[in-house]
Amino acid sequence: MPEEAKAPERRPTSLNLIFAAISTALVCIATMFFSMYVPATRGFFNIGESMVYLSALLFGPFVGAFAGGVGSMLADILLGYTYYAPATLVIKASEGFIVGYLSRRNPKLNRVGWRTLTTILAVVAGALLAVIGSAYYSGEVELTLGQAIIPLYIPELFWFILSLIVTASIIVVGLVTEPEAGWTILSLMVGGLAMVLGYFIYQMYLLFPLFGIEAIAVAEIPVNIGQMIIGLIIATPVAKIIKREFSIGAK
Repeated sequence: MPEEAKAPERRPTSLNLIFAAISTALVCIATMFFSMYVPATRGFFNIGESMVYLSALLFGPFVGAFAGGVGSMLADILLGYTYYAPATLVIKASEGFIVGYLSRRNPKLNRVGWRTLTTILAVVAGALLAVIGSAYYSGEVELTLGQAIIPLYIPELFWFILSLIVTASIIVVGLVTEPEAGWTILSLMVGGLAMVLGYFIYQMYLLFPLFGIEAIAVAEIPVNIGQMIIGLIIATPVAKIIKREFSIGAK
């Protein structure tokens, strides 16, 4: 059974509020200003997911929930997707809470168990990246950086090479330096899958009755999974570096 790690001295509430405000701004900015769109497949992702995960990993479930929900909702409103804002608030807040909660409740496993879990999840993450990246994010793409739109071409081979690098890197980390890395990855995947399910339910059953907007909910599933995997790839090493260099973590 998972057990909660021994709680360190609690951070002052004022400091948590500061972290929540900064994290919320980062989520909103990342969602609005850094994105990629593939016209041929209508695949779209932004790096806002990575900031939701990073906030949750660094500062815990409550900051992760607030930053994820409010930051992502503000981005939807400012970008003109107001019909998604109510769902985004609930879905992204749930995602941030789940990641922050689970990432601090490691189960009791020996080193072999940890390494096995990490290796399995590395292969799963790499496979998802290769399949979804090559299917939805290859070809002519439009990279948005603030107001600038940069046309690029991404070959399918790019995603297969990246998936091999990601898989190998996670396995090496799990075998050599941090066997427990698998639990962090699993926490991110569970939170991400909650996000995927939440948007599927909203698009399938609520979007049209509430706003009269039709959406092909099933078609969005792989796109959202791709966003989850890319967010995982960015947030996991960045959180590790920040924790090591600045001794920042949830309290």
